[in-house]
Amino acid sequence: MNQRTLAILAAFGATFIYALTHTIAKGVMPDYVQPFGFIQLRVTGAAILFWLISFWGPKEKIDRKDYLRMLVAATLGMVTNMLAFFKGLQLSTPINSAVLITISPIVIVLLSAVFLKEKVSLRKGVGIGLGLVGALASILFGQELRQDAPNIPVGNALLIVNAVSYAGYLILAKKLVEKYHPFTFMKWLFTLAIFINLPVTFTEFAAISWTQMPLWAFGTIAFVVVGTTFCTYLFNIFAMRQLKPSTLGAFIYLQPVMGIIFAVLVGKDQLSPIKVIAGAFVLLGVYLASKKPKPSP
Repeated sequence: MNQRTLAILAAFGATFIYALTHTIAKGVMPDYVQPFGFIQLRVTGAAILFWLISFWGPKEKIDRKDYLRMLVAATLGMVTNMLAFFKGLQLSTPINSAVLITISPIVIVLLSAVFLKEKVSLRKGVGIGLGLVGALASILFGQELRQDAPNIPVGNALLIVNAVSYAGYLILAKKLVEKYHPFTFMKWLFTLAIFINLPVTFTEFAAISWTQMPLWAFGTIAFVVVGTTFCTYLFNIFAMRQLKPSTLGAFIYLQPVMGIIFAVLVGKDQLSPIKVIAGAFVLLGVYLASKKPKPSP
């Protein structure tokens, strides 16, 4: 099996894990683990794992001029992003989560236009508009009476905050990823995230009742820490080294499809007309905004 095939399998594996997370992680919240307590478990576990594998990587020292960029990147990618995602997932539904997380490419286009002065074509502008219409529709018309989704509009808004902060993290971290080995980069970002998250997450983290937690809940926590956090980063790092960004970006369209199928199959969510329409607007918008133009002859 060649390197490209392995890279495609790695990208598919990361996407598959992300898709399952929307349903699996919600299963333990809030009965066994509150969302903010879950984030402290996630960043602490990932930091430990990345420090362990960093011994197989190069010995690198972070330049002093990169300290602030590292701090902001950790705040966006491992604090704001994760806190908003898990709190939004608790308040909303797995299908909403799987769809709304895909607006990150639209936000990247917008932020690139503002901060990197990249031109926004008519097609990208239409894509941004369609994606925003779909996202707003899911917030304004996403009212459902569900015991496991106590405030869907607020949850959907937080899921959009998650997508925006993650997009900002990707843009900010680009130079750092090019400069430092992935093991070095990840171990320090997750270590910073432990301490930045602690004032917000400590109360819910301390409230976890480990002795009353069923065995399956431990399995869910392990899946999120090892699978959703640690393995997906490793898979994406390997895929990025072998595949073009456009190829890798195409996998984002698989995440809501697999996430919706899994949530419906296990009976944790159901499709409604507004979800289908809003999701179609978001996916079409992402496709138009992220599609590369054909080269001029």
